[in-house]
Parts: sequence; structure tokens; C-alpha cells
Amino acid sequence: MSSGIASASTLARAFAGDYLSEFVDLPLVLAALIFIVVVAAINARGIAESVKLNVVLTSIEVTGLLIIVVIGVAALGEGSGDFSRNFEFKDGESVFGAIVAGTALAFYAMIGFEDSVNVAEEAKQPSRNYPRALFIGIAAAGTLYLLVTLTASLVVPTGQLSGSDAPLLEVVEVGPLGIPTKLFAFIALTAVSNSALINMIMASRIVYGMAEQGIVSSLFSRVLPGRRTPFVAILFTTVIAAALITTGDLATLADTTVLLLLFVFIIVNIAVLVLRRDPVEHEHFTAPSIFPVLGALVSLWLIVHTPLDDISTFARAGGLVALGAVLWLVNRLVEGPHEEVEPEALRG
Repeated sequence: MSSGIASASTLARAFAGDYLSEFVDLPLVLAALIFIVVVAAINARGIAESVKLNVVLTSIEVTGLLIIVVIGVAALGEGSGDFSRNFEFKDGESVFGAIVAGTALAFYAMIGFEDSVNVAEEAKQPSRNYPRALFIGIAAAGTLYLLVTLTASLVVPTGQLSGSDAPLLEVVEVGPLGIPTKLFAFIALTAVSNSALINMIMASRIVYGMAEQGIVSSLFSRVLPGRRTPFVAILFTTVIAAALITTGDLATLADTTVLLLLFVFIIVNIAVLVLRRDPVEHEHFTAPSIFPVLGALVSLWLIVHTPLDDISTFARAGGLVALGAVLWLVNRLVEGPHEEVEPEALRG
């Protein structure tokens, strides 16, 4: 939940940056807050509407990324691109350290894949089909992201990209195809909106599920009449996102998201090893033991060795985790132990 909210806050600030300035000039924080409120309204409307919108936005997002790849191919064709920039590093920075930092940040791209586990039961033969879908999806996304990365650096100097709030817009402006920047800015805004919406849907549904299972107060399980969407959980997660938007910049919030996600991956990989001792009567997917062990160790290593420039990254991540602990403790003191039940199906 915490990583999802931190991610949505990061995306809200990205939405309000250079991409939005192509259309309207608003204070960044104000625009980001308006954006997160609109996302909350769509979330409250219903899961079916949100998923349909997600499909449309994803199609637009992939189109935008493919445009970047085509720009790179065109730049190479006319000789205006410099592919060697992909292998340049800042003066005084170790190659290994830069790769580690990039690897840690790349975990940001994994947000969303783990959310799909929550709907695995909707698949036919999930023990066979879901792992295939997950691995193929990661491979496809990873290939596309790699092509976009190579393209961006061969068209625009890497230093210029790293200093921009809208790096892909820089590629469009410099590229040889003459694509209108407003068109690409629109595509980028839909991509950001898509990711933020999915993050906030996931976060609010996790709060709802925890309330139904007695982990946090039952107040968070209240739903809107008719729509059946968990409005208290949506309001709660939106308020936290707004607080992060107003107190952190883009880089700090992205680092916070990655830090939280790495902790999640450590816990999940350990849980895989612990839970597999329980007998399971039906057919299920079993990962070779070496992979969860490596997953936990690599995630821990990245946390320890990744340079984070701002100590507030740890403060924000710790604050979010502490908030969850407080909610759990208050619920235990006020409502007492709760018999675990399956969450009510959300029809909204």
C-alpha cells in the first residue's frame, strides 16, 4: 500500500511538470493535488470503469513509447544520433556504482506487476497461465523500456535527460520526425495518469481488504451505496498521497517508492520459503528455491548499497510503515482480536 501511494504521488508531480506545461501553466503542487483528486474520483466511480479506462490509456502509452523507438531508428538512419552515449558515465563515478543505482531505480518499473497477483484468481488455470503471463509481460515491458532507453540517449545527451522532468519530450523535440510536442505531451500525460490510477486502486483495495480481515479498523471497509467502492479507504489513501506531494520532490518520492518496494520484495521472497511448508491440495506453481533466496538477498543488497542522496527518503518510507503499525495497534486496542474472514466481493 505504501509503495503504491508513494508511486502515485511521484506520478502526480510528474504529471504537473513539463508535460502539463505544454497545455496550461499552473503551480506544480496545485496541479498535482488536483490530479490526485481526479484520480480518486475515478477510483470511487468503480473498478469496472477504472479497468476499462486502464486498457485505453495503456494502448496510448505503448504507442508513445513506440514513437520514441521510431525516432531513434530515424536518427540513426540520417546519422544524427550518437549511440556511444549509451556507454558513457559521469566523470568520477564508478561504472559498477552507476549500474547498481540504475538497477535499484529500475524496480520502479516493476510496480504493477505485483498488483496483478490480486486478480490471479480471475484467470483460468492460474497455476499454469498466470506465471506465463507474468513472465511474458515483464519480458515484453523490459524489452520496450530498454529500446526506449537506448533511443533516448542516442538522440539527446544523457546529462540533459537526467536533468529534465520530461526526458522523453526532449527526445521528441530534438528528433528528426517533427512530431508535435503537444501530441507527445498528451500521450505522456495519459501514461502517467494510467499508472497513478492503478496504484491508487491497488492501495485503496488493500486498505479495504485489511479492514475486512480485521487488521485495521472496520471503518475502512465502508463502501458507497450503489457503487460499492470503498470510499473511506480511497479518501484515506488520497490524503496520504496529497501529503507526500506537498512535502517531497520528484526524485525523493521516486526513491521512497523504490525503497518501500525493495522491502516488500524481501518480505515476499522470505514468505515464499516459509509458506511452501504448508500442504496445498490443488496444483500450484512452485518456484525453484534458489530464486526466492537470491531475490531476498539482492533486494537487501540494493537497499544497503544504493546511494540515496536525501535522508528524507528513509524518513518518508519509515513514516508510512509506522502509520500502518499505528493503525494496526489502535485497531487491536479498540476493536480487539478479529476473526479472519474472506473480504466481501466489491461489485463496484
